[in-house]
Amino acid sequence: MTQIATNREAANSQASSADDSGLKTAALYRMVMPKHQCPHGVKTKDLLQRRGFTVVDNKLTDRESIDAFKAKHGVASTPQVFIDQQRIGGYEDTRRHFGLKVQSDNKTTYRPVIAIFATAALIAMAISWVVFQSVFTLRAIEWFIAVSMCLLGVQKLQDIESFSTMFINYDLLAARFVRYGYFYPFAETLAGVLMIAGALTWLSAPVALIIGTIGAVSVFKAVYIDRRDIKCACVGGNSRVPLGFVSLLENVMMVAMAVWMLARYVF
Repeated sequence: MTQIATNREAANSQASSADDSGLKTAALYRMVMPKHQCPHGVKTKDLLQRRGFTVVDNKLTDRESIDAFKAKHGVASTPQVFIDQQRIGGYEDTRRHFGLKVQSDNKTTYRPVIAIFATAALIAMAISWVVFQSVFTLRAIEWFIAVSMCLLGVQKLQDIESFSTMFINYDLLAARFVRYGYFYPFAETLAGVLMIAGALTWLSAPVALIIGTIGAVSVFKAVYIDRRDIKCACVGGNSRVPLGFVSLLENVMMVAMAVWMLARYVF
C-alpha cells in the first residue's frame, strides 16, 4: 500500500507540473514484474504517447502491490489509465475513450481469409517471376490455388481438435464419419503441396476433387438451403469467419483446380 500511495503522490505531482506547462498527461498503472511485463500495459503506454500524452508510468513490480492497487480502485485487472484524475480503464477502454475500434471476440470477420488469399497470391506471383520472369502466367493461377490450400491446411492443423469440432457442425461427411474431420486438413495440405510441385497428379487431383466437392455441397446446403448462421472452420477451429460465399468459393476453387489438373494429366 505504501508503494501505491507513493506512486500516486508522484504521479499527481508530475501531472500537476505537466498540466502547468500545457501538456496532456495521463497516469498509467501497469504490471512490470521481474519475469513478466504485461503486454497490454506496453500497448497502452504506446497508445497514450501516440495520442500526444505525457505518460506518468507507474510500474507495479510485485503481486502484493498489484493486488493492493486492484482492491483500492475496485478493478479486476491492470493496466489502468487515469486522465484528469478520472479512471479511463484498461487498454480497450482507452481505445474507446479515443474513439478507436475495439475488436469483439464474437464479431465475425473475413480478415483471416483475406490475409491468406493475399499472401498466397503474392507467393504464387513470386514463384512465377522466378521461373518465368513474369508474374502473370497460367502457372501463377495454379500456384495461387495450391498455395492457398496449403496455408488453409496449416491453419486447420494448428488445432485439429477444435477444427474437427467446428467442421462436424456443417460438413455432411464429417457429421456421419467423425474421423473425416481429422483426415481433411492432411488431405488438403498434401494435395496443395503436390499441386505446387506438379507431382503425383493422379493422387492430388482426385483428393482435391473429392474433398472440394463434399465441402461445396455441405456449405451450399448449410448456408443457402438450411439458412444457418454459423462460423466456418476454413481457417481453423477458432475462426470468426462466417460460413458463406467465401467458404463456398474456397471449395469451388479446389474443385476447379482438380478438374483442370486431371484434364491436363489425361490429355
